[in-house]
Amino acid sequence: MAGWPAEQVLQAAGVRIPGPDGDGGRIPDLSVWRKQPPRRVWLSAPDILLVVEIVSPGSEAMDSVTKLREYAAVGIPHYWVVDRDDAQTATLHRLTGLGGYQEQAKLPLAWLLQTAPGDHLD
Repeated sequence: MAGWPAEQVLQAAGVRIPGPDGDGGRIPDLSVWRKQPPRRVWLSAPDILLVVEIVSPGSEAMDSVTKLREYAAVGIPHYWVVDRDDAQTATLHRLTGLGGYQEQAKLPLAWLLQTAPGDHLD
């Protein structure tokens, strides 16, 4: 399977995250959409296939706990966390029927980048 069309891949696009006190949002490092999203500042999550976060110093808890919960709550099917300090690995999470993510694989980032991205989404 070839990579996604460029119009379906967005860098730093705002994703609306509804909460008990009103809508909030996150800006993932990379997001992949089922189709080209409309040109808006904050986009709704139902059309997102994948969100990728690259761990920065100090963001470990936010990326691996808070965002993991929030992205699962809005139904984003796949969440990948890239850790440049941990031997440059990517942890692939898949949404389960229980409304949370299950770790699907932990792969070397170099290997992941050499494969077709759709191969890791089922």
